[in-house]
Amino acid sequence: MKTRGIAPALGLAVLAAFALSACEQSGLAHRSLAPIPSETVALMEQAGTTKEAPMLIRAYKKEAELEIWKMRSDGRYVHLKTFPMCRWSGQLGPKRRQGDRQVPEGFYAIGPAQMNPNSSYYLSFNVGYPNALDRALGHTGGDIMVHGACSSAGCFSMTDKQIAEIYAIARSSLAGGQRAIQMQSFPFKMTAENLAKHRLDPNLDFWKQLKEGSDHFEVTLQEPQVAFCNRRYVFNAAGAANLDPDAACPPLKQDQEIAQAVAQKSAQDEAKIAQLAQSGVKPVRIVYQDGGQHPAFASRVPEVSRPETIVPPTEIALDEKPNRGAGSAVAKVADKLAAKSPVVTLAAAKAAGESRQTRVVALAPMRSDHRDLSALAASDPSPTNSVKKLARSNRDAGDIPTPPASIGVRRSAAVHSSKSF
Repeated sequence: MKTRGIAPALGLAVLAAFALSACEQSGLAHRSLAPIPSETVALMEQAGTTKEAPMLIRAYKKEAELEIWKMRSDGRYVHLKTFPMCRWSGQLGPKRRQGDRQVPEGFYAIGPAQMNPNSSYYLSFNVGYPNALDRALGHTGGDIMVHGACSSAGCFSMTDKQIAEIYAIARSSLAGGQRAIQMQSFPFKMTAENLAKHRLDPNLDFWKQLKEGSDHFEVTLQEPQVAFCNRRYVFNAAGAANLDPDAACPPLKQDQEIAQAVAQKSAQDEAKIAQLAQSGVKPVRIVYQDGGQHPAFASRVPEVSRPETIVPPTEIALDEKPNRGAGSAVAKVADKLAAKSPVVTLAAAKAAGESRQTRVVALAPMRSDHRDLSALAASDPSPTNSVKKLARSNRDAGDIPTPPASIGVRRSAAVHSSKSF
């Protein structure tokens, strides 16, 4: 299976960099050099991929899941494993400024230099926020990581055992010649059901951009090429490398078969969204005290940072009909929530200002059931002793469709390389 796609010298250079960093770690070398668990290697073999093959990461905040995908010999990606996320902070929506505790949403690239074997959070790697679009939009902040220790202030937080495995998979892909690992971060799974529920959210236009990128991946099972113009995402456009995120988009050329497949999927989803809305599915606003975690970790709340905020979020159902009292109704809800968390106060106040045509009609806690991941979480009994120390210090601070047979593989494994963005 030929999946390296980069000159062997690059792979050797990456390995040398890992070895050098390991020499400087003192007692931490064993963490960054730990092998991929044998069970996961067996999963790779069953899926028709290898340790050295390129990988791709997909993360979903509301579902609190992080997916690992690996490339097969035909150049398409296959889902390898889903990790329940131990902790994320903030609200649904993109990160906009330093210190807002928001986990970013968008498409990012993780290169060898972003791997951190010396992390105080066991192991970590930088996801690459802000990207060029974030900067064009004036979004600030940085050093957003996927890390261990189950403590988040804007990061994707896993347990130590989970990050050890994810880090090892990423290390092997980069050492195999992958220039950068694409990470796709979403507020939730880009299904018609989720988009119907969030159809009045002020982030909807941005989320539709993310969905377009998600659709490109799902109809091709190939890594979408990402670029920016007119302060928006652009996917799989020929010659997009030189686009300016602040400039107007020029005429863009795309593979017609892929463009048609994406357009068809989008049209089907839009029709389903409209059908769900007609059938009575209410638009909602979800307010978290400060992010959440996967339900599989519900019995381990004392181990995480800010455990007092790990409660079911409040789901505010909205009425699409105009109503003069909309702002005051949302404000009353904000007052009720304010006693629970200052984070909620800010989020609800923002909701009040953005809800000129909405009216609060119901409050209900969200419930979710991810029993398929409970066993995976249970197999990781506890993070290291550093978790409790970090927690105390921080306390104040759907199935993927098979691509149509008519869509060819644009980049074979032998020439695979990830764009920087």
